[in-house]
Amino acid sequence: MKHIPVLLVLGFALSLCNLTNKLKPSSNSNSPGKSSSSSGPVEQAHLTDAQTQALAGGQSISWDKQGLSWTVPPKWTETTNESLQFVWRSPGGWDAANLIVSISPMNEGFPADMSIEATYEQQKSAMKNGLVDEVKWLEIDGVKGVQFREANPEKPDDIRRLQWLGYRKYAGQLQLVNLMLSSSKKGFPQHEDEMYGVMYSTKIVH
Repeated sequence: MKHIPVLLVLGFALSLCNLTNKLKPSSNSNSPGKSSSSSGPVEQAHLTDAQTQALAGGQSISWDKQGLSWTVPPKWTETTNESLQFVWRSPGGWDAANLIVSISPMNEGFPADMSIEATYEQQKSAMKNGLVDEVKWLEIDGVKGVQFREANPEKPDDIRRLQWLGYRKYAGQLQLVNLMLSSSKKGFPQHEDEMYGVMYSTKIVH
């Protein structure tokens, strides 16, 4: 009987080890953004003719600090270039289109595959509740992520966002890449093709 507490502690420790192994990212993936998904097909980022035309005559821009680059339409200008945030925008005041990119460094061993699956399920639930009107797995330049678009807001001046989230390994670090294009409800339709075009033009070092 005196050995029972020892056995219980040993069993609990083994259970914790098993749980830890389940939370670790799969070692079979070349990148945390390339893992297989059981919740739906993964589309490849591909510009339509309208999106290509919206970028015609545009400019190539790069965020050298993070090894990311895009094509944006003419007359877009840079407003922020920091170590973890990068912002460009079009002319147009409140109704302008915005490219807002942020990087979130993650701890070693963070379960990126589980996290991105949870993001997909969360956005699918949001779509059922009418908060977003588009959700899909999207691979951009070899990195799998979740793309979603907010539903049309009620007020003309409210902001509507098109967003993509994905994980990558960069410079030995696991990172969450948050890629957002936005405009007002009024400005979104006129900028929609160029915002999708900018998103799908993303080049990612990983």
